[in-house]
Amino acid sequence: MFSSFGLFQSLPCPERNNCNRPSCVFSHSLDLLSHHSLNIPVQKVQPLPQTSPSTDVGLHAGPSKRPFHDLTQGPSSSSHASLSGPPTQRLRVGTAKKPVAVPAASHTSTGVPIIRINPAQSQVAIPVRQAMLKTLYEHFVVLYETILPLNPTLASEHALRQEEQVYSKSTKLTYRNAVINSIAALKRRLTPTSISHPSVGTEEDLAARAESRKKLDDLQVTRLLLKPIVMSLEAMQTWGFITEMPEGLGGDQPNAEGKIIQCERCTQSYMVKTNPTAEECQYHWGRLFTHKVNGERMRSYSCCQKLAEEGGCTRGHHVFYESAAEDLHSRHAFSYTRPSVADTETDTALDVVALDCEMIYTTGGMRVARVSVVDGSGKEVFDELVRMDDGVEVIDYNTRFSGITREEHAQATLSLSSVRKSLDAFINRDTIIIGHALHNDLNTLRIIHHQCVDTAIIFPHRAGPPYRRSLRDLAKEHLGLTIQAGGGTSGHSSVEDSVATLDLVRWYILNKLKPITKT
Repeated sequence: MFSSFGLFQSLPCPERNNCNRPSCVFSHSLDLLSHHSLNIPVQKVQPLPQTSPSTDVGLHAGPSKRPFHDLTQGPSSSSHASLSGPPTQRLRVGTAKKPVAVPAASHTSTGVPIIRINPAQSQVAIPVRQAMLKTLYEHFVVLYETILPLNPTLASEHALRQEEQVYSKSTKLTYRNAVINSIAALKRRLTPTSISHPSVGTEEDLAARAESRKKLDDLQVTRLLLKPIVMSLEAMQTWGFITEMPEGLGGDQPNAEGKIIQCERCTQSYMVKTNPTAEECQYHWGRLFTHKVNGERMRSYSCCQKLAEEGGCTRGHHVFYESAAEDLHSRHAFSYTRPSVADTETDTALDVVALDCEMIYTTGGMRVARVSVVDGSGKEVFDELVRMDDGVEVIDYNTRFSGITREEHAQATLSLSSVRKSLDAFINRDTIIIGHALHNDLNTLRIIHHQCVDTAIIFPHRAGPPYRRSLRDLAKEHLGLTIQAGGGTSGHSSVEDSVATLDLVRWYILNKLKPITKT
């Protein structure tokens, strides 16, 4: 038995007198104090006294403690939501999205556009993107050198859009090389001569235009496809087409010399003369349009922005325009298109043509000076200037709209009758003629034809008849083309307009017309 060190001799034996150990390590002396157990007092939580609404809030020095809830009881009900602690933070689950930089750029009319984006949203450093944008802008300026005077913001707008397109398709590592490739592609483009040139636009613009162009070119316009949109006789009469032969000899009064007629431009009455000397007419060559100034509706002219009640901005000769069938017939006789040949294999007439004319003012009213025809595939088949009939003198070549000058028209050799005979090779009674405001072209050609498709009708004006949308607006909206872009100086091109009307009909067939089911 080991000896004891007496380490527990100061502690009383827990069993006291009942201890049976022969050598107890605890003390059995009666002089030792009894061992006190550890007793930690706990203060009971007293309920808060009920206070009335008028009780002074200053008595509460601080907010009361939240009551303890047993975690085993689960979350408290919604009725105790106000007594529970603050809501725990909700963890986000799912993949982190790639930051997208939404540009908000500004640019001056001729300067480099400035990228204004939150740097944290851009994968590529903003100074790097700005430098690349500046380089793109400089190359667009070189490319658009010939068209920038009429479109000063074009280079800035296209450079900005090109940079956005490149950034959206590239990463931080590929961005710079992608911009360099775009610049190389710009250098390979042909120099545009007009805003409608194929070289104008960003890479996505060119690709979308090429895809749309391919769809249009692949569509061969046929009589079967056009049948649902051929105008009825009632519709043609409503829209000013001449559908029956007018009364009278026809061509018995080729001019109106010596007659008092109202001027189409200034609405004043005047006497028609062969060689007018003084420019007595003061008029606006633009159209009236409605706009708001300080909340007030105003009507102004597009040519000079003057108000409707103000005097004309241009001086010229008095001119007149006739629309009555009898008047037109008296200047030059109407005639029907020829019937089809019994042997269809020898008939050279086409199934579909698109036609457009340019007109000038004469002593015999407004007369045709140029005729252009394209076939159903858009190929030019006829384009000739028209010499005036004997006794008819030109008063105004209307170059601003016709595009015809005195020097060009002097080379015309075919009279209207000769042109009509030439058109018989392409057009018979079954040929469908496509045009825009086609009644004007047919009336000035003195043609009566019943198979017509008019783009001014199949694309109606929102205000309804007799209003018509311009061919320029329709081509811009549906084809993305800018035609008649001379700015009131170089005039229209009848070939360009006839192709545009054909393409509009193709677009309508592809996008609006329900497919024809063969039975």
